[in-house]
Amino acid sequence: MRFNTATSPHTTPATSVDQVMRKVLIALIPGTAACAWFFGWGVLINIGIACVVAVLCEAAMLYARGKAIKPYLMDNSALVTACLLALALPQLAPWWLTAIATFFAIVFAKHLYGGLGFNPFNPAMVGYVVVMISFPREMTQWLPPLLLQTHVDLGFIDTLRLIFTSTPPPGLVWDSITMATPLDITKTQLNLQFSIQDIHADRNHGPLFGNLGGIGWEWINGLFLAGGIWMMWHRIIDWRIPAGLLGMLVLLSNSFALYDYASYPPPTFELFSGGIMLGAFFIATDPVTASTTPKGRWLFGAGIGFFIFVIRTWGSYPDGIAFAVLLMNMSVPLLDYYTMPRAYGHKWSELPGEDKHQDPKQP
Repeated sequence: MRFNTATSPHTTPATSVDQVMRKVLIALIPGTAACAWFFGWGVLINIGIACVVAVLCEAAMLYARGKAIKPYLMDNSALVTACLLALALPQLAPWWLTAIATFFAIVFAKHLYGGLGFNPFNPAMVGYVVVMISFPREMTQWLPPLLLQTHVDLGFIDTLRLIFTSTPPPGLVWDSITMATPLDITKTQLNLQFSIQDIHADRNHGPLFGNLGGIGWEWINGLFLAGGIWMMWHRIIDWRIPAGLLGMLVLLSNSFALYDYASYPPPTFELFSGGIMLGAFFIATDPVTASTTPKGRWLFGAGIGFFIFVIRTWGSYPDGIAFAVLLMNMSVPLLDYYTMPRAYGHKWSELPGEDKHQDPKQP
């Protein structure tokens, strides 16, 4: 009797790049839907612009490098970079700013280093930092949550007009549409010697703050947290990096808040305002630019959490995720070198100048 048996080897195939990227995109859906719910059509329009530019740049660079275009486009890595970058940009960022950020992310941060697997820096964060430094005014065009937009009703057409022509609806000006984020307001008011309690009680700013963080941002970060846990359950990311990042951020923020609760926000505000959960589970865990050893991943995540707290507290920017990730990307070779596990059955010393293959019985 003949059986329909597949040929050897009978092993479970390794997870491919396109499967990993597809699961990352699936995990982004709940948080992205919350962003669109609280901040309107601009979130989805930015994602659409970034995805189109990312695919075009990816195809152009593959053609210029003599690579097969279709297999690399189908791995979805360009779409993941585009989505992460678009979610980090203001909802009313002009279309050309999103296009420039995506261009630098794909062309300069990814392909000029050799493509996927060879880039030392997170492409999405490179694109973000380029436009953050080059166009600071356009990077402040954030919307308040739709729940607080009592005098502004931006529909799909109005949002398109704002993004592509920078023309507000009749009777409105930019200052009546946009508003500083809870992180920015907190940082500015603290520099003016207001206490945390005064900032949250202010009738002009109080409605922006919820029980844990900024209104809307609490749900967004909660859903990105859920997406991150789902990825850890499916072994798409390693739990050590987000645990190190969030643990260090909680440790520092709690220590300073206990020291002076009027001048330093509590840990809940640090965790549920801004893009902390997006950064911890989707950006810092990039397998190409993160550390590859177990101890190194702990240190990598903790380093990002440390720099985020330092930049948020004493730096010039209200949120420092992008700068923190890029700074720790530079330290990855050093972390991997000094935290490499010892090879089983061999003495393996990582101290410079020692012979790694020396017989342990020899003096």
